[in-house]
Amino acid sequence: MQIEDGAVATFVYSISDDAGKDVESNREGMPMAFLCGKGNILKGIEDGLRGKSAGDQVNVTLTPEQAYGPRSEEAKQKVPIKHLASKHKRLLPGTLVKVNTDKGPRDASVIKAGKFMVELDMNHPFAGKTLNFDIEVKDVRAATEEELAHGHAHGDGGHHH
Repeated sequence: MQIEDGAVATFVYSISDDAGKDVESNREGMPMAFLCGKGNILKGIEDGLRGKSAGDQVNVTLTPEQAYGPRSEEAKQKVPIKHLASKHKRLLPGTLVKVNTDKGPRDASVIKAGKFMVELDMNHPFAGKTLNFDIEVKDVRAATEEELAHGHAHGDGGHHH
């Protein structure tokens, strides 16, 4: 079966930046699952995976505009520490955190931490970077009726209710 709208695909990946530095990988963990055609992953990745089957290797390069957007120097915000989604013993500059917002949890990095407030860089950690994705498709299957109704993959590597 090929990856197309209505298919659930699982894959492993590694990401490197333009300088060739590895920045993220799930190759040692659980494959990621997505329901094709529902916007569950970056559009450029989904487009690169369409028509592929289990065992296929795919390399996709995305510009900042296609991936996580350009960096914005105005994306700094001071928030109460109590709004951080996870508790940290010590918030050092550069620490990656999740902050609870009215639109759900969001990734940020610490600029400066005080006793009650923390200054955050709200840019995604990969904002402003051209990213190279090295992907291996592990499995492709038809989505269940429940997955189609919910708009995302369920089970290993997907959403758990």
